[in-house]
Amino acid sequence: MTGMTVGFVGLGAMGQGMAANLVRAGHRVLVWNRSPEPVATLVGRGAEAADGLAGVFAADVVVSMLASDTVVERLLLDPALLSAASATVHMNMATVSPALADRAEALHADHGIGYLSAPVLGRPPVAAAGQLNVLTAGDPALLERVTPLLAAIGQHSWNFGARPRQANVAKIAVNFLVACAIESMAEACTLAEANGVPATDLVDMLTHTVFPGPVYSGYGPMVAERRYEPAGFRLPLGLKDVDLALTTGAEGNAPLPFGSVLRDAFLDALAHGDHDKDWAAITDVSRRRAGLPV
Repeated sequence: MTGMTVGFVGLGAMGQGMAANLVRAGHRVLVWNRSPEPVATLVGRGAEAADGLAGVFAADVVVSMLASDTVVERLLLDPALLSAASATVHMNMATVSPALADRAEALHADHGIGYLSAPVLGRPPVAAAGQLNVLTAGDPALLERVTPLLAAIGQHSWNFGARPRQANVAKIAVNFLVACAIESMAEACTLAEANGVPATDLVDMLTHTVFPGPVYSGYGPMVAERRYEPAGFRLPLGLKDVDLALTTGAEGNAPLPFGSVLRDAFLDALAHGDHDKDWAAITDVSRRRAGLPV
């Protein structure tokens, strides 16, 4: 076996594919997850089950892909865990707040561990194919050290600076823009359908003319066909990212007027029981407003 010893925390829809690609690239991967099933799946693909979080932090490098600030804080920002760690680098690849990144950077430094932010762009099939785009920030020497891991996980890395928080700001901005695109497509499709134009025809034209690209081509058909399951990115996660954008905007005195509209749309969708649907399900909020069937 060649390569690094990597501890991997968080084997959700994204993390499973990312960890599997590290195994395929020849790294020794020690995996841990709150539920055991994904661990068993990864062990079957060549990973090793870590002996708890302490076992993960006994690796050379820790990679984490957890769902939120709250989970990262509760599981990983534990002084006792970090003080006993052998790892010298922790690369957090989740979408978290800049404030969380600042706390994590400081706490890791107190225990002699480098901290990097490397959130990703792409849905689970892209993660499984090793074709993610990775937004990185942190100590350049540490980023250089984890280059082989980034190469196994993604097709390209985009650096945003020497402070980990900078990559998180960039990722929040991207997700905010994607949410705005979904809302605008939902409203345009509602406008079309309410006036006798099939939404699928409108989206087919748009994605082949003025709005090509993965966001419109990927989410456009989901909006037009009201196809929200299986969820590639669940509604509660979308709301979390819109809230992150609003909070980050407020911290920088940057108004985000569309952000409040989006937040209300997500809350409306959740209030109507759409928790397990893709965030494209905010389309039905626009339809309800127009009196169209949902």
